[in-house]
Amino acid sequence: MARAATTSDAFNAIAEPQRRHILVLLRGGERPVTDLARDLGMTQPQASKHLRVLREVGLVRVRGAGKQRLYGLDAEGLRPVHEWLGGFERFWSESFDRLDEYVQELRHTRQEDPHDGDDR
Repeated sequence: MARAATTSDAFNAIAEPQRRHILVLLRGGERPVTDLARDLGMTQPQASKHLRVLREVGLVRVRGAGKQRLYGLDAEGLRPVHEWLGGFERFWSESFDRLDEYVQELRHTRQEDPHDGDDR
């Protein structure tokens, strides 16, 4: 079965670890491709290919600044990922709430047990 093109949507684009790393680097502000390539340990053409994919799915924007092209994060493109993850966030919140209730029950039970901590 052929793999879906990585440029089809944000999910496919961020499936590649180097692209996720680029997004993390861009959280700190705009960067030229040469800086990104250096920090990623790859050549400028390799970094440019990743940036092109991220730009095509709307996760990165580019602007000219003199002779440089500066790349910046466009977090709005992550909205579908964020919304999808929201369902899992609710799951984990509910799980942590249940865990907290269980811990409170354990504490209450130990406070009621007069022999708790005795070596009998």
